[in-house]
Amino acid sequence: MKEKDDQMKGYLGIDVGSVSTDLAVIDQEGRVLCYQYGLTHGQPILAVQRGLKEIESRLPKGVDICGVGTTGSARQLAGALVGADVVKNEITAHAVASVHFYPEVKTVLEIGGQDSKIIIIRDGLVIDFGMNTVCAAGTGSFLDQQALRLNVPIETFGDYALRSNSPVRIAGRCTVFAESDMIHKQQMGYPLSDIIAGLCEALVRNYLNNVAKGKEIRSPILFQGGVAANQGIKRAFEKELKEEIIVPKYYPVMGAIGAALLAKEKMDGVETQFKGFRVAELECRTESLVCKDCENRCEVVKFIMDSKPIAYWGDRCGKWESEIGRS
Repeated sequence: MKEKDDQMKGYLGIDVGSVSTDLAVIDQEGRVLCYQYGLTHGQPILAVQRGLKEIESRLPKGVDICGVGTTGSARQLAGALVGADVVKNEITAHAVASVHFYPEVKTVLEIGGQDSKIIIIRDGLVIDFGMNTVCAAGTGSFLDQQALRLNVPIETFGDYALRSNSPVRIAGRCTVFAESDMIHKQQMGYPLSDIIAGLCEALVRNYLNNVAKGKEIRSPILFQGGVAANQGIKRAFEKELKEEIIVPKYYPVMGAIGAALLAKEKMDGVETQFKGFRVAELECRTESLVCKDCENRCEVVKFIMDSKPIAYWGDRCGKWESEIGRS
């Protein structure tokens, strides 16, 4: 058996979102060794634990995890669970991964299950970004709902759009208006492919008029996130922007890869805090408490692992965050 010093160094990235939980492991040169795309199902702790089991089974022999980064909406929770060395926001993680694979990239279009964002990059640095607010029109969840309503497998949704030569005009400013307009167009007898293509174009217009409003979109342009698998959305972006849209090889897990790259950057000669894949078997949960020490009345999240509080967050002053292990 190889000694630890002789093992290949690997860096784990975890991206926990509201819909998907993604993991990726890279080597010292930033090459992707393995990755896992899974659904969160509203249970981020269990989703991370499932992902750890899966990624461990895919990890090449002789790879030692020397650093871990987390990102996504549940990045703090995931970081406390696994013992992350780096906890970063999604903008940073996606930008780092994009520049890693495409050093000349200038615009990143990212659409996930519940949110969407645009990242403007110049000379390898983020100079601007935008995110959707409360409206979910154009996100993966909305597309899933419409595919189900139309009785079309989401995997073939984009293929239907590509068959269309005459997309119908669909109102895309709101999910409610878009759905009612689609129903109206169906009742008028329009072909399904034209309706789906029209929906793709409407969602792209909504994205560009809201998320990307006021942003200078320049090529090279990357399109990533789960929705990047939809060729109909990709074609609609190319039609509106009149530019080539590049879908990266690892488009669904770019956030996780970015988190892994950030971990690799930090762990130069530093010992990792990674707790090991054993945390996939531990009993973990979160509880909330209201701190009454001041008028802020912060709702503090307490993370418990094997009956022991190991992390707190959510307080404005940092009092609880600094008292790890307090009961």
